[in-house]
Amino acid sequence: MAGKVALVTGAARGQGRAEAALLACEGADVIGIDVCAPVPTVTYRAATPGDLAETGRVVQEAGRRFVAAQVDVRDYAALEAAVREGVADLGHLDIVVANAGISTWGPLWELSLEAWQVMLDVNLTGVFHTLRATVPTMIEQGTGGSIIVTSSVGGLKALPGQAHYVAAKHGLVGLTRAAAVELGPHGIRVNSIHPWGVDTVMVEGADVGALLAANPGFTASYASVLPEPAVASPDDIARSVLYLASDDSRCVTGAQLRVDMGATTV
Repeated sequence: MAGKVALVTGAARGQGRAEAALLACEGADVIGIDVCAPVPTVTYRAATPGDLAETGRVVQEAGRRFVAAQVDVRDYAALEAAVREGVADLGHLDIVVANAGISTWGPLWELSLEAWQVMLDVNLTGVFHTLRATVPTMIEQGTGGSIIVTSSVGGLKALPGQAHYVAAKHGLVGLTRAAAVELGPHGIRVNSIHPWGVDTVMVEGADVGALLAANPGFTASYASVLPEPAVASPDDIARSVLYLASDDSRCVTGAQLRVDMGATTV
């Protein structure tokens, strides 16, 4: 990653912070973007400006530069401006990690219209916004690059109680594959990663336990193959991102990398 510049959305904590930190440790400067505020319908605690500042501290402690932007990926104009300003500060853009996302729960017939719309706006349209705001710069540079989209096990299989999440994450697979075909001639690789449970604040949502307790038949869909770890760490996901960002994966594009303890095999 020496000499590279990476943009990471959802960078304030969890997977995003781990990804920014590891890329920095390997030599990349980082543009870190996060909403740092509550999102409607989401029940777990929101990231804060202090969380994003802590990510910046970690990146700078690794000896790399960090440009922070408090931006909602649903706001295309603000996101585009943040990308433009970050690239102006750091000089270029080589790696994009479209990581920002949310998780909420409920049977599809009980989902509010707002919950459905917010989910698609953040988890699907927000990723499109991220690609739309960054790809022109990468093409203009003419130096190729790597884009990593954070999907989910829910992008490859059904997860009852999360129909809106599954719909959005399946959409990311199609977006990734289409982008890989379109951007291949420019030397830009596009791949998606598909984590299973990850030890982040997303597991704190008050609606998760209640939903599974009320619908015990849903639990069979949440099995994995490996007994350990029960859930991945953010660092586990970051290492997968590093692989896809690096030249070690130079022949890999349009792929769905499963980091799921075998959950998509059952």
